[in-house]
Amino acid sequence: MSEDTGITLRPVREDDLRVLEPFLTDPEAAGEFQWQGWSDPGRWRRQWLENGMLGEEGGTLMVVTADGAPAGFVSWRKVMCWRGSSCWNTGISLLPEVRGRGLGAPAMRELVRYLFAHTQLVRIEAATEVANLAAQRVLERAGFSREGVLRSVAYRQGRWHDGVGYSVLRSDAGWQ
Repeated sequence: MSEDTGITLRPVREDDLRVLEPFLTDPEAAGEFQWQGWSDPGRWRRQWLENGMLGEEGGTLMVVTADGAPAGFVSWRKVMCWRGSSCWNTGISLLPEVRGRGLGAPAMRELVRYLFAHTQLVRIEAATEVANLAAQRVLERAGFSREGVLRSVAYRQGRWHDGVGYSVLRSDAGWQ
Protein backbone atom coordinates (compact mmCIF):
# COMPACT_ATOMS: atom_id res chain seq x y z
CA MET A 1 0.00 0.00 0.00
CA SER A 2 1.21 3.48 -0.83
CA GLU A 3 1.72 5.29 2.45
CA ASP A 4 1.07 8.73 0.99
CA THR A 5 -2.38 8.06 -0.51
CA GLY A 6 -3.57 4.70 0.76
CA ILE A 7 -3.84 3.29 -2.77
CA THR A 8 -3.00 -0.33 -3.45
CA LEU A 9 -2.46 -2.46 -6.50
CA ARG A 10 -4.20 -5.82 -6.82
CA PRO A 11 -4.92 -8.38 -9.52
CA VAL A 12 -7.87 -7.76 -11.82
CA ARG A 13 -11.06 -9.52 -10.74
CA GLU A 14 -13.85 -10.49 -13.11
CA ASP A 15 -16.09 -7.70 -11.80
CA ASP A 16 -13.30 -5.18 -12.60
CA LEU A 17 -13.77 -5.82 -16.31
CA ARG A 18 -16.81 -3.50 -16.27
CA VAL A 19 -14.44 -0.76 -15.02
CA LEU A 20 -11.78 -1.51 -17.64
CA GLU A 21 -13.93 -1.94 -20.76
CA PRO A 22 -14.90 1.76 -21.10
CA PHE A 23 -11.21 2.58 -21.64
CA LEU A 24 -11.59 0.70 -24.96
CA THR A 25 -15.03 1.97 -25.95
CA ASP A 26 -15.52 5.46 -24.50
CA PRO A 27 -13.36 8.44 -25.55
CA GLU A 28 -14.17 10.30 -22.32
CA ALA A 29 -13.13 7.37 -20.15
CA ALA A 30 -9.88 6.90 -22.05
CA GLY A 31 -9.05 10.59 -21.97
CA GLU A 32 -7.66 13.00 -24.52
CA PHE A 33 -4.19 11.42 -24.76
CA GLN A 34 -5.17 7.76 -24.50
CA TRP A 35 -8.05 7.53 -26.95
CA GLN A 36 -6.76 5.68 -29.99
CA GLY A 37 -10.12 4.97 -31.62
CA TRP A 38 -12.56 2.14 -31.08
CA SER A 39 -10.98 -1.05 -29.82
CA ASP A 40 -12.09 -4.64 -29.29
CA PRO A 41 -14.29 -4.47 -26.16
CA GLY A 42 -13.77 -8.19 -25.48
CA ARG A 43 -9.97 -8.03 -25.48
CA TRP A 44 -9.56 -7.69 -21.73
CA ARG A 45 -12.17 -10.36 -20.94
CA ARG A 46 -10.29 -12.85 -23.14
CA GLN A 47 -7.00 -11.93 -21.46
CA TRP A 48 -8.58 -12.26 -18.02
CA LEU A 49 -10.00 -15.69 -18.89
CA GLU A 50 -6.64 -16.79 -20.30
CA ASN A 51 -4.35 -15.74 -17.45
CA GLY A 52 -6.02 -13.25 -15.11
CA MET A 53 -4.19 -10.50 -17.02
CA LEU A 54 -0.87 -11.56 -15.46
CA GLY A 55 1.77 -13.25 -17.58
CA GLU A 56 5.49 -13.60 -18.16
CA GLU A 57 5.45 -10.93 -20.88
CA GLY A 58 3.36 -8.36 -19.03
CA GLY A 59 0.31 -7.72 -16.96
CA THR A 60 -2.34 -5.42 -15.57
CA LEU A 61 -3.15 -4.57 -11.96
CA MET A 62 -6.02 -2.53 -10.61
CA VAL A 63 -5.33 0.72 -8.76
CA VAL A 64 -7.60 0.69 -5.71
CA THR A 65 -8.31 3.49 -3.22
CA ALA A 66 -8.13 3.08 0.56
CA ASP A 67 -11.88 2.35 0.67
CA GLY A 68 -11.51 -0.47 -1.87
CA ALA A 69 -12.94 1.38 -4.86
CA PRO A 70 -11.26 0.84 -8.25
CA ALA A 71 -9.50 4.00 -9.45
CA GLY A 72 -7.99 2.69 -12.69
CA PHE A 73 -5.18 0.35 -13.68
CA VAL A 74 -1.45 0.07 -14.28
CA SER A 75 0.06 -2.20 -16.89
CA TRP A 76 3.42 -3.37 -18.15
CA ARG A 77 4.81 -5.35 -21.04
CA LYS A 78 8.24 -6.69 -21.85
CA VAL A 79 9.93 -4.92 -24.77
CA MET A 80 13.32 -5.26 -26.41
CA CYS A 81 15.53 -2.36 -25.33
CA TRP A 82 18.60 -3.48 -27.17
CA ARG A 83 19.71 -6.62 -28.91
CA GLY A 84 19.34 -9.37 -26.32
CA SER A 85 18.13 -6.99 -23.57
CA SER A 86 14.58 -6.48 -22.35
CA CYS A 87 12.91 -3.96 -20.09
CA TRP A 88 9.41 -3.22 -18.87
CA ASN A 89 7.30 -0.62 -20.67
CA THR A 90 4.65 0.69 -18.29
CA GLY A 91 1.51 2.78 -18.30
CA ILE A 92 -1.32 3.99 -16.13
CA SER A 93 -4.94 4.94 -16.78
CA LEU A 94 -7.14 6.42 -14.09
CA LEU A 95 -10.90 6.82 -14.11
CA PRO A 96 -12.02 10.32 -15.08
CA GLU A 97 -13.52 10.98 -11.64
CA VAL A 98 -10.20 10.44 -9.82
CA ARG A 99 -7.82 12.17 -12.23
CA GLY A 100 -6.02 15.15 -10.72
CA ARG A 101 -6.28 13.82 -7.14
CA GLY A 102 -2.65 12.78 -6.74
CA LEU A 103 -3.13 9.02 -7.24
CA GLY A 104 -1.02 8.61 -10.39
CA ALA A 105 2.48 9.01 -8.94
CA PRO A 106 1.88 6.73 -5.93
CA ALA A 107 0.34 4.09 -8.21
CA MET A 108 3.35 4.22 -10.54
CA ARG A 109 5.75 4.03 -7.55
CA GLU A 110 3.87 0.94 -6.36
CA LEU A 111 4.16 -0.61 -9.82
CA VAL A 112 7.92 0.07 -9.91
CA ARG A 113 8.33 -1.49 -6.44
CA TYR A 114 6.30 -4.49 -7.54
CA LEU A 115 8.26 -5.07 -10.75
CA PHE A 116 11.66 -4.67 -9.08
CA ALA A 117 10.61 -6.99 -6.24
CA HIS A 118 9.21 -9.75 -8.45
CA THR A 119 11.16 -9.63 -11.71
CA GLN A 120 14.85 -9.49 -12.63
CA LEU A 121 14.73 -6.75 -15.24
CA VAL A 122 16.72 -3.63 -14.35
CA ARG A 123 14.98 -0.98 -16.47
CA ILE A 124 11.40 0.25 -16.42
CA GLU A 125 10.30 2.80 -18.98
CA ALA A 126 7.27 4.89 -19.78
CA ALA A 127 6.37 7.47 -22.40
CA THR A 128 3.71 10.09 -22.86
CA GLU A 129 2.89 12.77 -25.39
CA VAL A 130 4.80 16.04 -25.15
CA ALA A 131 1.53 17.91 -24.58
CA ASN A 132 0.49 15.63 -21.68
CA LEU A 133 2.06 17.68 -18.89
CA ALA A 134 0.03 15.96 -16.17
CA ALA A 135 1.43 12.54 -17.12
CA GLN A 136 4.96 13.96 -17.21
CA ARG A 137 4.51 15.29 -13.65
CA VAL A 138 3.20 11.88 -12.54
CA LEU A 139 6.24 10.09 -13.93
CA GLU A 140 8.70 12.58 -12.47
CA ARG A 141 7.01 12.43 -9.04
CA ALA A 142 7.12 8.64 -9.25
CA GLY A 143 10.91 8.73 -9.62
CA PHE A 144 11.29 8.34 -13.38
CA SER A 145 14.01 10.32 -15.18
CA ARG A 146 13.20 12.20 -18.36
CA GLU A 147 15.36 10.83 -21.19
CA GLY A 148 14.28 12.86 -24.17
CA VAL A 149 11.81 13.59 -26.92
CA LEU A 150 10.57 10.77 -29.16
CA ARG A 151 9.63 12.36 -32.46
CA SER A 152 6.36 11.38 -34.18
CA VAL A 153 5.79 8.37 -31.96
CA ALA A 154 2.01 8.54 -31.37
CA TYR A 155 -0.69 8.72 -34.03
CA ARG A 156 -3.86 10.26 -32.64
CA GLN A 157 -6.65 12.45 -34.02
CA GLY A 158 -5.36 12.18 -37.58
CA ARG A 159 -1.79 13.34 -36.98
CA TRP A 160 1.51 12.31 -35.46
CA HIS A 161 2.52 13.57 -31.99
CA ASP A 162 5.90 13.72 -30.29
CA GLY A 163 6.40 11.85 -27.04
CA VAL A 164 8.67 12.10 -24.04
CA GLY A 165 10.56 9.04 -22.83
CA TYR A 166 11.18 8.28 -19.14
CA SER A 167 12.91 5.50 -17.25
CA VAL A 168 13.81 4.28 -13.81
CA LEU A 169 16.63 1.82 -13.14
CA ARG A 170 16.92 -0.69 -10.35
CA SER A 171 20.18 1.03 -9.39
CA ASP A 172 18.55 4.48 -9.06
CA ALA A 173 18.38 5.83 -5.51
CA GLY A 174 15.55 4.33 -3.50
CA TRP A 175 14.89 1.26 -5.66
CA GLN A 176 17.61 -1.09 -4.45
